[in-house]
Amino acid sequence: MSKVILITGGSSGIGRAIATYLSEKNDYIVYGSSRNLNKLENTPFLPVELDVTSEQSINDCVEKIIKDQGRIDVLINNAGVGITGPLEETPNSEIEKHFKTNLYGPINLIKKVLPNMRKNNAGLIINITSIAGHIGTPFRSIYSAGKSSLDIISETLNMETKDFNVNVVCIAPGDYLTNISKGRFHSPVIEGSPYELKYDSSLKKMNENITKGADPIKVAKLVDKIIRLKNPRKKYISGSFLERFGIVLKFILPQKFFEFLVLKLF
Repeated sequence: MSKVILITGGSSGIGRAIATYLSEKNDYIVYGSSRNLNKLENTPFLPVELDVTSEQSINDCVEKIIKDQGRIDVLINNAGVGITGPLEETPNSEIEKHFKTNLYGPINLIKKVLPNMRKNNAGLIINITSIAGHIGTPFRSIYSAGKSSLDIISETLNMETKDFNVNVVCIAPGDYLTNISKGRFHSPVIEGSPYELKYDSSLKKMNENITKGADPIKVAKLVDKIIRLKNPRKKYISGSFLERFGIVLKFILPQKFFEFLVLKLF
């Protein structure tokens, strides 16, 4: 029986790579979502309209797939946006908008699909977080906060759903070659600000890292592997050796020395 899969944020980047790769497999029925269906034209997967910041849109999307297929076996919460800036200078309106997309969206989708998964006594939820949720870097406090929150929610949720045979898994990617920087909210570099020089330098470094990022197909293959495992691990890190080793260093180095290294890099 083919697994029915819903992937949010399927119009670009990691989400599109996952949806495209999985749709090439004969044992999957893949739905990829976007707020704008025009962005999903000529895709090999089934397009579905979804705005993760709208509970009504979430309800409509999930109910449509369950009506068409009878179930959702796998939910992949991938849709997300970036945000950068000194915390002091980041508008509250943008902070709230960010959490509505990166945190509340996945929470509401999980709440909507769980009754169906529980009814079927089977299911898999994969939350795409970020290495930034494990290692905080300057001028990304809000982004890191959203991703780390989703990580700990996944950890606790997995214990809550164990009795229903529903697995909850996190994948934390590092820098991948996507267009996230184009959709990211950048607090402006304010001339004369006490953060001006360091923020401007850090912003250039962030964008440079993305242009040197790996092919998102690597994450897509990892997702396929996880779906096929009977007992997947609960957390996966997908990034360069330096990114993965950085998480290890955070726990073995003195905090002040680790912070010194982060400041040197970013």
